[in-house]
Amino acid sequence: MAKQDYYEILGVPRDATADTIKKTYRKLALQYHPDKNPGDSHAEEKFKKIAEAYDILGDPKKKQQYDLTGHVGATQGGGGNGTYTTYTYTTDEDLLNQYGEFFKGTSFGEMFQGGRTRSRKKKGSDLKIKLTLTLQDIAQGVEKKIKFNHYVSCTACKGNGSKNGTAISNCSRCNGIGAMRKITNTFLGAMETQSMCDSCQGTGKVIITPCDICKGDGIVQKEDIIPINIPPGVKKGLQLVMRGYGNVPPKGGIAGNLIILIDEKEDPVLQREGNNIHYQLHISFIEAVLGTEKEIPTLTGNTKIKLEPGAQSGKILRLVRKGIKDIEGYGQGDQLVHIQVWTPEKVTKAEKEILEKLKESPNFTPQIKKQDKNFFEKIKSIFV
Repeated sequence: MAKQDYYEILGVPRDATADTIKKTYRKLALQYHPDKNPGDSHAEEKFKKIAEAYDILGDPKKKQQYDLTGHVGATQGGGGNGTYTTYTYTTDEDLLNQYGEFFKGTSFGEMFQGGRTRSRKKKGSDLKIKLTLTLQDIAQGVEKKIKFNHYVSCTACKGNGSKNGTAISNCSRCNGIGAMRKITNTFLGAMETQSMCDSCQGTGKVIITPCDICKGDGIVQKEDIIPINIPPGVKKGLQLVMRGYGNVPPKGGIAGNLIILIDEKEDPVLQREGNNIHYQLHISFIEAVLGTEKEIPTLTGNTKIKLEPGAQSGKILRLVRKGIKDIEGYGQGDQLVHIQVWTPEKVTKAEKEILEKLKESPNFTPQIKKQDKNFFEKIKSIFV
């Protein structure tokens, strides 16, 4: 079966100008592309024929060969096996813009992103730093100075990587577009893909003379120290983001972010539970019987508490608003003081005699009151 004439496929006369052929191809490609006609096999086949026809008629040398010898001469450009591969570029920014917007969000649309990379700023990588805080820092909020190394734009070349910032030109391989288009003809038809130009890495520019300072990268490493205010109530695992303090990408762009990971240093005496603070207070048997006054640590310094006579082991005292402020502003936690009565393991003979006498006293016989909570109820009440 004879192949259809390429001029007939595009619907243009044989004396059509290159500009007319390009505009006609653009219109037909947009009309019959499979992404616009999902499931339409006729449109898909039409698109393949249009791409194949434009690959020949859009290239002056191939068009001349086709005009002279027809399909036979045109398909011998790649070694006489009926298949050829070419890499071409286009300088028609309007064509790229139309394709990019029309096929936005599709795989075909991604092919045209390369042709517009010059107008889209790249973003550099983020930096992560762990910051360890004490409970006191977390409770009160604190200002810390963060020391870190990151990549910034080279001031000598203003970030473009060329000497004095001016020795730069359009990439000759892609003609400054930043993308390469590949058209392959197979027995299935013409297949077209587009990828980033490997010569200029999609920038469309090449450096003639590299900068002496950054060696053509456009970035240099710099050590910085910045102050950061840590709000009260932060907790382990929280991330604070300092926008624009990350790495600047090579050849310029938008700096990434500095991400500060919060970690908590374990306190030797105070234990955090959400916004509440727990403290274990050990008292002697005598202090429990007679009552006592104790000085205990809190997040804001030492404070005195008074224990009434008859303090029981396991009793919990609540110091209101002595905990950590909620980072969202929902109040403040408490400090819970857990009373633990310490029992001596060894006593002297005289002490033992005294205790033996007291053992028979009704006051030293356990008397459990109904209102006294058991162990599990006390634990449950901590979180209410």
